[in-house]
Amino acid sequence: MTWFIKGADLLGQGRTDIAIANGRIVAVGSDAEQPKGAELIDADGLVALPGLVDIHTHLREPGGEDAETIESGSQCAAAGGFTAVLAMANTDPVTDTVQKAEWIYARGQLSAYADVFPVGAVTKGLEGKELAELGLMARSKAKVRFFSDDGRCVDNAKVMRRALDYVKAFDGVIAQHAQDPYLAPHPGACCHEGELSGRLGLMGWPGVAEDVIVARDVMLARMTGSRLHVCHVSTAGSVDVIRWAKSLGVPVTAEATPHHLLLTTDLVATYDSVYKVNPPLRPAEDVEALRAAVADGTIDAVATDHAPHPAHAKQHDFPLAAFGMLGLETAVPIISDVMVRSGLMSWADVALAMSARPARIARLEGHGRSVAVGEPANIVLIDPEAEVVVDASVTHSRSRNNPYDGRTFRGRVMTTLLRGVPTVLEGRLQ
Repeated sequence: MTWFIKGADLLGQGRTDIAIANGRIVAVGSDAEQPKGAELIDADGLVALPGLVDIHTHLREPGGEDAETIESGSQCAAAGGFTAVLAMANTDPVTDTVQKAEWIYARGQLSAYADVFPVGAVTKGLEGKELAELGLMARSKAKVRFFSDDGRCVDNAKVMRRALDYVKAFDGVIAQHAQDPYLAPHPGACCHEGELSGRLGLMGWPGVAEDVIVARDVMLARMTGSRLHVCHVSTAGSVDVIRWAKSLGVPVTAEATPHHLLLTTDLVATYDSVYKVNPPLRPAEDVEALRAAVADGTIDAVATDHAPHPAHAKQHDFPLAAFGMLGLETAVPIISDVMVRSGLMSWADVALAMSARPARIARLEGHGRSVAVGEPANIVLIDPEAEVVVDASVTHSRSRNNPYDGRTFRGRVMTTLLRGVPTVLEGRLQ
């Protein structure tokens, strides 16, 4: 298909036209000519970015199809402006063998909405004891380079060291869910430890339970010279450790979620389990530290940690409810409001944090590339002024655990193109 995007504000740096043919960008510039027979996309007032990449999603398939499937999750991704997502390994069964990784990869290839890549488990069954088939998954058709026991911490330092050593041979990365199980037992610890947790009678999840694992792991990464990625950073202490590690040249990267950049622990006072997430929502001072770290690049990427759940999993008392929030469809409006409209980031910065860097961290070919001649036509068009009123009942997800229901943001995804084919056009899934 041939398309001509007219008048887009490329990276928020000025109007330009973009011509697309055969899945690639064939011309960029104010003097670009509309190819004969090309469909026109009027992008006046819209910001053009490379297609977004989410390195932290939970698509639940196999085993949790009542919450989400690869198909429904990829539809959420497209609606959110994403052209590629990484599916975490904590499915049922766990993605800890080459056969399971290739199954996820094959299912992802069937989706017309976004490229879906499997994350391999670090340890068998996420049990933290014996390494999963890391090398075989890396050499498989899925070419897995990103490994995580997300939802569980690889708390054994010896196992973590072995994992870092092992993946170095094929340029893999170990992505850690930093939660010391002695300081913040899983699944009991369910809310930030502080005055509020004590008043509500909830088991606290202190920030230091994240900080000590991050500190330990950056030292292991320093020793092995292997790549470490810190999932969903939530504390100012972790930010300080990561900033220090980077100053020493340690190969560490990190991500923050939109919900940890916006929501604070005081929301838990409602006792509404929609606000139960792991790691938990933190105080305002942690949120401010995270925003500053994303803005200055200490935290490399914004990742959604999209975690769908069926209604029955959330309809419990807070301590018994499932952890997690939806995130794919609301990421752009939140980042637009919190980071761009506040002046902390430009749209070019957003392209780095939500496309280029995550693609580089996961070693994804064909994603996170510049909007330039010869590159794959993975593009998102965003209306930065359009009002978005979140309605939890309006979603492409099979779940409804959306903590933003009723909130208003500015910044709407209008068009998403995957290799030159619109998956979203004028705000509607195609």
